[in-house]
Amino acid sequence: MNVKRLVRGVLSIAALVGLTSCSLLSQTAEASGQIAEAKTKKVEKEILLRSEIVEFAEQYLGTRYRSSGKAPGGFDCSGFVYYCMKEHDITMNSSSATQEKQGERISKKDARPGDLVFFRRSPGGRVFHVAMVYENDKSGMTLIHSTSGRGVVLEKLETSDYWRTKTMTFRNRVSSK
Repeated sequence: MNVKRLVRGVLSIAALVGLTSCSLLSQTAEASGQIAEAKTKKVEKEILLRSEIVEFAEQYLGTRYRSSGKAPGGFDCSGFVYYCMKEHDITMNSSSATQEKQGERISKKDARPGDLVFFRRSPGGRVFHVAMVYENDKSGMTLIHSTSGRGVVLEKLETSDYWRTKTMTFRNRVSSK
């Protein structure tokens, strides 16, 4: 009789442990799913923001260059980037030299639409220009930027004899928002 009670007790405990384990596994799986879903939503939100930034910038193609310009009446390079980012609640300084110190440093291959490209005439030189990545795919990188001679333009980096020869650094300012 004692053996039967012992066996039933052990079986009851085993069943309880099994149910508890299933419940814990279920809760763990549910939590993992929620974390994955949150990460996916964050990535989707960032992709949408990047798309909105470059589409917003695109509407200013042809806008004339203006030294120290930070508005649609005329932009300099850093003023253009500053204006586009500000319109999307991304705070940054208005000069290219200080903009380069903001955000996460990234590689050229990791640059995505909305990321920034900073140019120097030499490796140790000062930053003299900033552009925004419009596209970066297997065909190369397309920039949108305000140039002193042509105003706001789209330009392929790899086919520009002028820009591709400069020293560049890349910054992600969008996801560090």
